[in-house]
Amino acid sequence: MIDFGVQAILKHFFLYNDTDPMIFTKGIFWWFFAVVLVVQSFLHQRQAARNAFLFVVSLFFYFKTSGCFFTILLFSTLTDYFIGFRIEKGKTTLTRKLWLALSITINLLVLIYFKYAYFFADSFNNLLGTEWHPVNHFAGFANEVFGSTFRADMILLPVGISFFTFQTMSYSIDIFRGHVKPVRSILDFGFYVSFFPQLVAGPIVRAADFIPQLYEKYSLTRKEFGIAMFWIVNGLLKKVLLADYLALNFVDRVFANPGGYTGFENLMALYGYSLQVYADFSGYTDIAIGIALLLGFRLPKNFDSPYKADSVGNFWKRWHISLSSWLKDYLYIPMGGNRGGSLFTYISLAFVAGFVFLLSGSLMTLVWFAAGIAVAIIIAMIFPKIKKWYTTNINMMMTMLLGGLWHGASWNFVLWGGLNGLGLVVYKLWRKISPWENKSRWWNRAWAIFLTFNFISFTRIWFRSGSANTWESMNESHDILAEWFTANTMLNQLGNIDFSVAPDVLAGFAPVFIVMLLGFIIHWLPSSTKDWYRNKFATAPIAIQVLVGIVTVFIMYQVLSADSQPFIYFQF
Repeated sequence: MIDFGVQAILKHFFLYNDTDPMIFTKGIFWWFFAVVLVVQSFLHQRQAARNAFLFVVSLFFYFKTSGCFFTILLFSTLTDYFIGFRIEKGKTTLTRKLWLALSITINLLVLIYFKYAYFFADSFNNLLGTEWHPVNHFAGFANEVFGSTFRADMILLPVGISFFTFQTMSYSIDIFRGHVKPVRSILDFGFYVSFFPQLVAGPIVRAADFIPQLYEKYSLTRKEFGIAMFWIVNGLLKKVLLADYLALNFVDRVFANPGGYTGFENLMALYGYSLQVYADFSGYTDIAIGIALLLGFRLPKNFDSPYKADSVGNFWKRWHISLSSWLKDYLYIPMGGNRGGSLFTYISLAFVAGFVFLLSGSLMTLVWFAAGIAVAIIIAMIFPKIKKWYTTNINMMMTMLLGGLWHGASWNFVLWGGLNGLGLVVYKLWRKISPWENKSRWWNRAWAIFLTFNFISFTRIWFRSGSANTWESMNESHDILAEWFTANTMLNQLGNIDFSVAPDVLAGFAPVFIVMLLGFIIHWLPSSTKDWYRNKFATAPIAIQVLVGIVTVFIMYQVLSADSQPFIYFQF
């Protein structure tokens, strides 16, 4: 007989608990990872067995983070596995395009159903005066088949659904383009889609980059082991000592009630949020890269000191690189890129127009949107020289607007994406006449970095207001009006900054601002300095690396809040 204490431990480890998901900052994850490493050590030279094992444990990991929604992951995996073969075997281009269209349609429908169901329901109810409420048919089916008790009246958001649907879509597109061959083993393909370190918050891994690694021998040099340990320690410190500390002690308080704080406090909260969202998201990917490397797999770099960017364009080459490059390769370039417009440009434009109409609930908004497009077309016809300028910049704007909508169906995400697109367009014009464009002069570069950072931070007013930032609220539909007014309240406060209160504010939140200052100093250190101490750690004796790891865990759990904060990008 198993005693009740052991039963409780096994139940906690193997069963899903929506109040205690398996995330990188929980002890249960590291016990899970330790078991995976031990088993991996026996299988690492047997590729088929290793891939099958890692596929199974990845499904278990996703089950522990998102419950029965692991079956959605399986559905996406099976669908694109079989469609991939049909794309390759298509005898005509039209046949291959139809199979590709089927893959993209299925993935987008899955994404729309789980991520935008409440948005469409609210929009149609407002337009038609109905009271339709989405029903979770998936939960109802699971209850009938498995006797479970999931709520069928509520559609919950599967964690990381935007990441794995984009990943499976890119697989089908890359097969169509001839960049990769279909994976023969369903277990190997399932492993590619569900690899647990990057499954729920990226980086988005391209098939052409990852699939060849499935058939390579396991290798991990002594230095790579040290680098992996560095990334894991670095990511945990970013998450707990920077992101969570700033959020709990200052940023969340101000964003929850911006009208109750001074303009200077709102400004500092905005800067704090820029550091928080970077430390949170890049911290996750640091840990993911380190874990994957210990398992013998190399994930792509996802961040490159983005707040060193000296232009908006340069920022998007450094921030969430896997998504930025995905949008570039699968949206911007198919639209025509900087060469001109295409049919896909107008399809994307119609898609965005439809979202704007549904968001506003007003036919007049759609009319004004269409009128603006018509005026632009007329001007392009009258002045042919600016036609290419129009189309290339429309491509850029559409890419950024769709990138905003990828994060969620909210006016605030549309505004955030639109502002970043506008920033890209304006900079392209400004750099042609700017007297400060010569970045070889340090003061020009410093000024450009300062302006870029402030612009990016300014746009985050809408991004943060359009984001759920707790595990409990992650599965709720957005209250668009509340988000809109939160953003406007902060704007009003920022428009009335009184710097005379700065000394009192800095003194009152001294520990917070010291942490914030240290975070920015480390971020802005020269790349050569970062490479130096990273390599020093990687080549240090294992005893020192283990000691640093133990100290990190000790510090982390000293400051870790009882209600551990989820990673921000889990909600996307």
